[in-house]
Amino acid sequence: MDVSQIIGDAILSAQSDAIIASDRKGEIIFWNPGAERIFGFTRTEAIGRSLDIIIPTRLQKRHWEGYRRVMEIGESRYGQGDVLAVPGAAKDGRQLSLEFTIALLRDGSGNLFGLAAIMRDVTKRFEEIRALKRRVSEMTK
Repeated sequence: MDVSQIIGDAILSAQSDAIIASDRKGEIIFWNPGAERIFGFTRTEAIGRSLDIIIPTRLQKRHWEGYRRVMEIGESRYGQGDVLAVPGAAKDGRQLSLEFTIALLRDGSGNLFGLAAIMRDVTKRFEEIRALKRRVSEMTK
């Protein structure tokens, strides 16, 4: 029994967090059940499509500038375990609040061939915090 393989398979097939990988061009090459749950696209609908399907239109230009820069230089300032917070878009048009980390994907020769991201939907928590801030603001007026 290869415990590492069992653990890896369990993590990749989990429904709690989205795990998405994309190639150098930003086309989706991996889409787990968590991504299906969070974004609403099936694996079949997502594989081969651009990451644009989950990035709000207003943020796409900035996203692609950063993505291309990472592909060119082979490193990211966000690849060291930093948790990023960004808006996302679901298939049904809902706006999401996401937290995620990324990992650079390299082949056996060390060549960068894409990125993987582990994403968590924190929309509910984000909305609760925003509502609490509004209440505090109203109470201090």
